[in-house]
Amino acid sequence: MPEDISDPNKALKNCVTETNLTNYPDPYRGKVRDVYTLNDHTLGLVVTDRISAFDHVMKQAIPYKGQILNQLAAFSFETVDQIVDTHIIDVPHANVTIAKKCDPIPVEIVIRACLTGHAWREYESGSRELCGVALPDGMKKNEHFDEPILTPATKAEEGHDEDISEQEILDRELVTEEIWNEVKEKAFKIFRNGQELAAQQGLILVDTKYEFGLNNGNVILIDEVHTADSSRFFYADEYGHRLSNEEPQKQLSKEFLREWLMEHDFQGKEGQTLPDLPDNFRLSVYNRYAELFGMLTGEDFTPKDTSDFDIQLEHIFKNYH
Repeated sequence: MPEDISDPNKALKNCVTETNLTNYPDPYRGKVRDVYTLNDHTLGLVVTDRISAFDHVMKQAIPYKGQILNQLAAFSFETVDQIVDTHIIDVPHANVTIAKKCDPIPVEIVIRACLTGHAWREYESGSRELCGVALPDGMKKNEHFDEPILTPATKAEEGHDEDISEQEILDRELVTEEIWNEVKEKAFKIFRNGQELAAQQGLILVDTKYEFGLNNGNVILIDEVHTADSSRFFYADEYGHRLSNEEPQKQLSKEFLREWLMEHDFQGKEGQTLPDLPDNFRLSVYNRYAELFGMLTGEDFTPKDTSDFDIQLEHIFKNYH
């Protein structure tokens, strides 16, 4: 388990929730990242401590989450660079990635090895098809599929994730068939690689989301890879026992945040009120992220100073004009 933050109160108060640089145009703000255009070919990705679930950004941030996410993504990108080109140029700060500018492919590649999370909620409601993939009857929650399945998602006008089938992707011409086949092939290779690395650390890579883009016509992997924001991990040593007894799996992922929100009557639906995250819960989320970082990288997470962070960013970005 990771060590406690030396000064929890300070950490809770000094989360990086937003950046504002005077010498750059306003960034594109995603759920987690502030994205600055540094030049025609280069982006500055600032990974903040914001956390989201059910397509909503929580009102409170998680201490050092951005640093853990950014550094774990950088580590994981290195493990797949023999499979696919990535957007990484440099990681000059714990919260910052310098990346190649590209044209994002407007489809999220979701690969699932087990029936859990969103897939289980659909299955439990009676559905036996997900994104055009037939699901067999009689499966238990968290049970492995015979082979991992591909369940893509895309963004609706209002920004919510929408399930989509491969045929719909091609029919809507979101991407050409040639590029789609390349993306699909690389995604499964990345997933199998991730499963092998996770198994070496006593974990099961349960499901994940990948995003790809086109850089000078070439398919590259972007965003993040095999982090707690994009992936779900179960502990391998307890998996079989818990599955047989239909007990919840011990896991490292954002699913526990979704479960906490559902216990507090929030699933992002109309009329529901986004609850506040208590400080002790925010610290427990930090501990889960730090634990996954340690298990996958083999190194303890050490927080880096983010005082005067905007000033630090200005100096970092000057090197990439």
